[in-house]
Amino acid sequence: MIPLYSNQQIREIDSFAINRLNIPGSILMENASINLSKIIIDKTFKYRKSAYGILCGKGNNGGDGFALARHLRNDGLKVKVLYLGLPEEMSPDAKMNFQILQKLAENDDELILKNYISKKDIRFLSDCSVIIDALLGSGSEGDLREPYKNIIENINNHSAFKVAVDIPTGLDVNKGYSSLCFHSDLTISLAGLKKGLFFGDGYANAGEICLAGIGVNENLFDDIPVQDYLIEPEDAFEALPKKKKDAHKYSSGKLLVVAGSEQFPGAALLTARAALKIGTGSVILAFPNSIKKYVHKNLMELVVQGYEDKGKGFLSTSNLSELKKKLDWAEVISIGPGLGRNPETLDAVREIILEYSAAKKIVIDADGLYSLKENFYKRENLLRNVVLTPHHGEFSDLFGITVGELKKDILRFGKDFSTSQKSYLVLKGAPTIVFTPSGEALINSTGNPGLAKFGSGDVLTGILSGLISQKKIIEDAVISAVYLHSLSADLLLKKMTEYGILAGDIIENIPNAIKFLRKSVI
Repeated sequence: MIPLYSNQQIREIDSFAINRLNIPGSILMENASINLSKIIIDKTFKYRKSAYGILCGKGNNGGDGFALARHLRNDGLKVKVLYLGLPEEMSPDAKMNFQILQKLAENDDELILKNYISKKDIRFLSDCSVIIDALLGSGSEGDLREPYKNIIENINNHSAFKVAVDIPTGLDVNKGYSSLCFHSDLTISLAGLKKGLFFGDGYANAGEICLAGIGVNENLFDDIPVQDYLIEPEDAFEALPKKKKDAHKYSSGKLLVVAGSEQFPGAALLTARAALKIGTGSVILAFPNSIKKYVHKNLMELVVQGYEDKGKGFLSTSNLSELKKKLDWAEVISIGPGLGRNPETLDAVREIILEYSAAKKIVIDADGLYSLKENFYKRENLLRNVVLTPHHGEFSDLFGITVGELKKDILRFGKDFSTSQKSYLVLKGAPTIVFTPSGEALINSTGNPGLAKFGSGDVLTGILSGLISQKKIIEDAVISAVYLHSLSADLLLKKMTEYGILAGDIIENIPNAIKFLRKSVI
């Protein structure tokens, strides 16, 4: 897994390099700017005949921008620098690099500097095909104030290719939140990868993310305690269950899916089919008798355990005695997709959780999550063997907060829940984040907007439940499931657009995703 760092952790590396290794900050800035220029020149080659604009603030992020301007000009590019503040207001290293640039610009018509005084000065960059944001670095927090707010609002409307130095200005790099930030096509994170670039508003606005070194040995990062990671292909592959030569249907996982209702029969089929496609040996679907024909008609490979619903079309507590043998038989119970939220159904789900969560692994999704409301989930050790897979709205409802509050501090809320309940939380979204009982956040690195459709979450529940039944280790199964689910959708883009991806397409492409993953890792 790729470690992701907080702003404070990167500051500690800077401080160690300056105070313990005696590397001047100006040298770190020079190293950073050299590496920045190499990446930018490579990524923006098609624009090199046009002007490059750089927005520079008064701090060290602005200093990186001033030094970067020098290197880009040395490579033959036309560079225009719009800077904020006066030299005496700048950090020492920023001031030094500004003054060097100022001297160079005196005899160079292709290196132009302008001090930002008012809103109209934004026009200075109107002819630039590339605009680079070096206004505020990773230490900035809170909403943008003027003049930064106006600058970012205007630049975001510019058609130029946009590059952010370290982070997009306006982003809280620890929380991944911003009310307004620079909309970047490319973000070049300095020293280490900042966690806030990979979820929330960072994920939405950072564009492609690259890493640029500052000239310190990577071994310095080894002693930093990290709790946030980006899932890599190797992680997903290594966590996959290995199929043995002598495997049989019962040794390859025994899964009971308690899902579906007259109102939402398709969700149950998506979950069960996904579990079969991921290699689960024996999948049984508990389903209302009154609509059982629907299942047999649409998925002949599936074994169905019907229960007498008396035409109601939903699960109730009176059905649990009929399902007891299958509940006892299963190694993993998957509850929720399409069940509906009838009070009788939610009571039945609560009884299943109370009776079986200590001895079996349970995955709860969709409607099943509503059985946990009103603090039911807080019962001691109730969720120790349980995986919850809510989207942001479901989690906020369960936790008693608004989606807006969740967005402002996703990692804190997710970690608080998973550590206090000692359970795994798979918070579905763009991207999906896995929260572990030990307090780690594992951020998925695959996926596309084609996943934003009804049924996609039901498929993930099936993949996850199936892998848990085969692998037995929850964390391994969760990592593989989250990655493969989104990878399957990504691979579909080779033959269709994200507009046309359906949940069923993701299921059918699971074997191809596994094959692709194997080839990319081995």
